[in-house]
Amino acid sequence: MLEDLPLKNKRVLMFTGDIYEDLELWYPKYRLMEAGAEVVVAGPEANTLYLGKNGYPNVSDARISEVQASSYDGLVVPGGFMPDKLRRDPLVLEIVRHFHENQKCIAAVCHGGWIPISAGVYQGVRVTGSPGIKDDLVNAGAIWEDADVVVDRHFVCSRKPDDLPAFCREIIRLMA
Repeated sequence: MLEDLPLKNKRVLMFTGDIYEDLELWYPKYRLMEAGAEVVVAGPEANTLYLGKNGYPNVSDARISEVQASSYDGLVVPGGFMPDKLRRDPLVLEIVRHFHENQKCIAAVCHGGWIPISAGVYQGVRVTGSPGIKDDLVNAGAIWEDADVVVDRHFVCSRKPDDLPAFCREIIRLMA
């Protein structure tokens, strides 16, 4: 129903870059928009075409270096190989730390967990993610769980594209 927009007046930031996981960007983007959120997808450059792992194109709305983290209510980090490159950008890590310090939603799926790991915000946090980064999560001080979705305070995590319905449901619940 159009009147049922639990994220009306909420702004969500998503990261993009080359070789993002197609479904892990598009499914949450549209689901959060459907819930009433304004979703802004930021990449290394604004208005730039980035291709997903499966070749699906995404044009960034904003440049990461121009993002004002304080103007967003939540952050979604898709997986793919994109997070491994973006986590080397100090501005990306600063944005993640802002969300953590202000207890705003930080949602990461699959390999997206690499970015919060590098930002140093997962110490003592219950998480899940791709089994391929389980050791990275544990070595960062996170508490690993093998579940479709894990919510711990302002963190939401999922393992893979099949978990996206639970992932989005919990993001919306947390942000509403």
